[in-house]
Amino acid sequence: MKKGEGQASGEAASRLIDQRILDLGDWRGEALARMRKLILEAVPEMTEEWKWGTPVWSHNGIVTTGEAYAKVAKLTFIKGARVPDPTGIFNSSLEGNARRAIDIREGEKVDASAFKALVKAAAALNSAPKKKATPVAKKAVAAKKAPAARKQSAVKKAAKPSGAKAKKR
Repeated sequence: MKKGEGQASGEAASRLIDQRILDLGDWRGEALARMRKLILEAVPEMTEEWKWGTPVWSHNGIVTTGEAYAKVAKLTFIKGARVPDPTGIFNSSLEGNARRAIDIREGEKVDASAFKALVKAAAALNSAPKKKATPVAKKAVAAKKAPAARKQSAVKKAAKPSGAKAKKR
């Protein structure tokens, strides 16, 4: 299957991931295979999927994707910005508000125990109950929207020609 084609889950996805690793045929395939093994060891209930032409590992939602580029094998954690990273294993996409990634270059080895802890934490985050917005949080959102609303009304007022006469009835 070519990159960007189709989606699969379960055994079909596992076969596609196996094929991707074989097709790479170099250190990137080896790195991806090693990380896959660690992912499945960390969370045995993890589901393998194939989306967007790339391996995806999910547990109550996407945990990570595994991509291969010319100079890196990359694992992107969808909610990585919210996952504790005490060992500093994330080394890419650090500026975003949601994702974090691990870029693995040729010859590099990722600390297995630190990586497994990261995978477990990301899976646990997907399983955590969703928090409802508190009244304080709702007020903060409303306060952020209010200046925009005031600005719009000011723009509307400014758009009206000054000295325009009222319509006659």
